[in-house]
Amino acid sequence: MSELTPPTTAVPLSSLLLRTDLGLRQVAGPPADEVSVYWVHTSEMADPVPYLLGGELLLTAGVHFAGNEAAGEPGGGAAGGSAADGAGTGDSGGYLEHYVARTVEAGAAALGFGLAPVHDTTPPALVAACDRYGLPLVEVPPRTPFTAIARAVWQAMAEARHRELRRITEAQQGLASAAARPDPVPAVLRQLAHHLDARAALLDPRGAELYVAGHSVTAEVHTALTALAAVVRPDRTGAPASATDTVGGTRLAAYALAGGGPGEGSPVLVLAAERRDFREQAIAAMAAVLLSLLTGPYRGAGDERRTAALVRLLLGGSPDEVAPLLATASAADGTDPHWTVVHARRRGAAPIASPPHGAERRREAELRDALAAGELAAALGTPLVDADGGTLRALLPAGREVTARPGWTLGVSEPVPAGGLPTADAQAAAALRRAVANRAGLDRHRSPRAGFAALVAEEEARAYAVARLAPIADSAALTGTLRTWLSLHGSWDRTAVALGVHRNTVRQRIARACALLDADLDDAEVRADLWFALRYV
Repeated sequence: MSELTPPTTAVPLSSLLLRTDLGLRQVAGPPADEVSVYWVHTSEMADPVPYLLGGELLLTAGVHFAGNEAAGEPGGGAAGGSAADGAGTGDSGGYLEHYVARTVEAGAAALGFGLAPVHDTTPPALVAACDRYGLPLVEVPPRTPFTAIARAVWQAMAEARHRELRRITEAQQGLASAAARPDPVPAVLRQLAHHLDARAALLDPRGAELYVAGHSVTAEVHTALTALAAVVRPDRTGAPASATDTVGGTRLAAYALAGGGPGEGSPVLVLAAERRDFREQAIAAMAAVLLSLLTGPYRGAGDERRTAALVRLLLGGSPDEVAPLLATASAADGTDPHWTVVHARRRGAAPIASPPHGAERRREAELRDALAAGELAAALGTPLVDADGGTLRALLPAGREVTARPGWTLGVSEPVPAGGLPTADAQAAAALRRAVANRAGLDRHRSPRAGFAALVAEEEARAYAVARLAPIADSAALTGTLRTWLSLHGSWDRTAVALGVHRNTVRQRIARACALLDADLDDAEVRADLWFALRYV
């Protein structure tokens, strides 16, 4: 399968053959239970390579076979190809030989050949070529439209996805229950090993096993796990949060547990399993977060005060009351009392303006948010992660470096004391919008230069801003769109990408804001005036 194959849930080809409503019949190639289908693509092109990503069930009625050697006419004219396409002038079946070879080269999972209206039977040369190249060939009866096959694959994918999500939910419930037991760490490892059919171990900073669960491994795998744990060891500056490897068909993974810092020597979670897929990664990420929480209380004298701060917030305390507790907690264990806020969004995902309709869709969205939160927590090395409408927010100690993460777009605030977290949250949100608009993996808050703003007292500037922007003050959409549009130099497209809306929506909002503010945004002085005011609201 091609490296470009989209990360969809695979459907066994055998499951399609078992459906009596489709009436499919395999006539060539390896056993169907060994073949996985990721997509369905219909094409009558003579050369399918430019149009396939890999993993497809390629469907064709053989329109381009007519007149070629596939019909048993050596030297026939090429309706869908030529001698340059691989059809020899005297070699019966040469055209189809080339066609099958190119289909295999493109990474297609299988070939579906539709009977009628062009061919009454599957060409013997096509059957022979598929057998030679190991390409599964499925015969599609005349009564079965290609769209029915595509629909069957999408349905099977959706069902498989739901099954995976249910398994993840069950695993998460098992892990959460294990974390509440008297011996939580070994209990969590046992649940993790059970759900992944793997060996799970917690290693100390020297590589010794603190707790082990699951099946045994060879000495070679054991050595490789220890080496992999050293790669993600939290006391190494700039070490990745996770790493993977393969030894003799066994997939290995190591996760640095959150909360450790330079010299602290936090433990590392390692896994060895025969399979590694979406389900394993999601479950392992949650287990890493749980184990971080379970092992964290023993790493610093200030944790008791941080817990007290959290409890005080939950009981209605204000951030101003909690800030001194966090400051004294940092002083107790000698850490930086400042914090960094990170906003994150999965690459290609748009912000969710409203919750999805339907109870099942809402539950699936909540589950996806929880899985994403666990994955980001493990990547950043902090359990303090919250999901909010497709955007995740994380809080981590200022001394911890934040780098770009594959598959994520990040916005990072400047370090602030606990009392400045609301400001840092706004900084991270703005940085994320810039990163999305510029298609960058990460953007950081840029401290504004003093400039002319320093000549005006903050109280006066704030009063001016409130009065100037009063006509749109009640509309977060208008205020946010105007701020983003100005920050991106009036680019409609980049503003639309940053906000996750259509460019026409941006135009309508800007036009509405201009009308309410009685502002001409073609005037540079007006734009500067509004940008100045927006800094204080």
